[in-house]
Amino acid sequence: MIKKIIYIFSLAALSFSIASCDDFLDITPDGQVKRDPMLSTAEGIEDAMYGVYSQLRSTSLYGQELSFSTLEIMSQTLWCYGNMSAAAGINALGRYEYDYSTVEALFASVWTEMYKNISNVNSVLDAPLVADAKAFPYTLYRGEALGLRAFMHFDLVRLFAEQYTVNPQAEGIPYATDFSLETPDFETLAQNYEHILADLHEAENLLADEEEYEGHGNYMLDRQIHFNVHAARAMLARVYLTMGNKEKALEYALKVINGAKYVLKDKTEVINDLAGVLSLKETIFGIYHAGFYTNVNAKLQQTTSYYSLDLRNDFMSLYEKDASGLDFRTAAYFTAIDQGGKQKYRLSKLTDIYELNNIAASRPTNLIPGINLIRIPEMYYIAAEALLESDYNTALNYYNEVRAHRGLDAIEDSQEEKALTMERINEERCKEYIGEGQTFFNMKRLNLDILSHDGATTYKAGKEIYVVPIPDTEIENRY
Repeated sequence: MIKKIIYIFSLAALSFSIASCDDFLDITPDGQVKRDPMLSTAEGIEDAMYGVYSQLRSTSLYGQELSFSTLEIMSQTLWCYGNMSAAAGINALGRYEYDYSTVEALFASVWTEMYKNISNVNSVLDAPLVADAKAFPYTLYRGEALGLRAFMHFDLVRLFAEQYTVNPQAEGIPYATDFSLETPDFETLAQNYEHILADLHEAENLLADEEEYEGHGNYMLDRQIHFNVHAARAMLARVYLTMGNKEKALEYALKVINGAKYVLKDKTEVINDLAGVLSLKETIFGIYHAGFYTNVNAKLQQTTSYYSLDLRNDFMSLYEKDASGLDFRTAAYFTAIDQGGKQKYRLSKLTDIYELNNIAASRPTNLIPGINLIRIPEMYYIAAEALLESDYNTALNYYNEVRAHRGLDAIEDSQEEKALTMERINEERCKEYIGEGQTFFNMKRLNLDILSHDGATTYKAGKEIYVVPIPDTEIENRY
């Protein structure tokens, strides 16, 4: 079945690329974008959707920058010790010098590539079969497309706008809902979040019955690599928490936890569970990407001084804190190597062991190579945070549940104080999600100061570090 998926993705990427170059850019006399004929059939729509998913794995997006590279540098988890030009750009990013030329170019690429793919999604949503969807499979296509549109806009908002709870009326980003030549206006953050929530809620409703159709054709196989109903609910939990609405965040986190579709893996299953593949038990949504290893190996596994990324100096102390029991993540996520007579660690969490050992053909067929984007431990952390002040004991249970599945003993209250705090929840999040591009966004959400990778500098929370400037090209093209 994986071979079928590989073939379909390759074909879809090719057909979508061709369509993007030819049909999608054709202009009709009235100035509108010409509708592509491939979107007049279910097969054509599926090909277009596969194309959208394939674009998400671009190195400018989740194939590198929005997963294990840029966002991890911004959280001070990773850095580069070289002194050549490539390393200079990485270190400028780590100092939040957003006007540095290579840093500017990096975020301009993120902005451009994301909006291109949003346009691709809107082309699907604009197709009559999808726009007027009343029954399966067209309701499913529409639900996936709406969910992806919200997903992509949300990460742009988290990068290029202020934190919602700080200033909901601050300038946000353009929320593109139409497939046309007209560039949408900038909106306030509040308007952005209204659109994101509306798309996610409609997606949840449209995808609610998807499990009834699992196995009905190739498109309904391996739902982890599609924006499914559980992904919609998980995103609603993530978005509501970012907005400070803990009640709604808890509601949707529990829908995912209690849905029994995805569960926490056993502690003995932690080893290699995320090593270039989607977690069989925990991944709610991820991207199929057979070539992910190439990017990860060069950046994380190798030790090229001007290019590869190193862990912050004190990273292991985080895993040693509160480490009653045996944290299986330390062996699963890191590899110790000898470099010049000194022990050095690599972040090997995401390195495909089958590719690394040249035995890719031996990879079990039930493992999907790719990038994990939403995993279920996040829902437990959201539940713990949401309940921390209102139902402490239940919050503690959710927190300890993840620890138990990682091999750690439960934390317990002392006579003097309660054991569970926001600091501990954040520490556990950092340990779990290292290398997955979520830590910086969590720091921004909570308006936390950031300690530099070498411990020498504390970057004070504020717009200077947490709001990436809108690319100059976007502003210039409007005037």
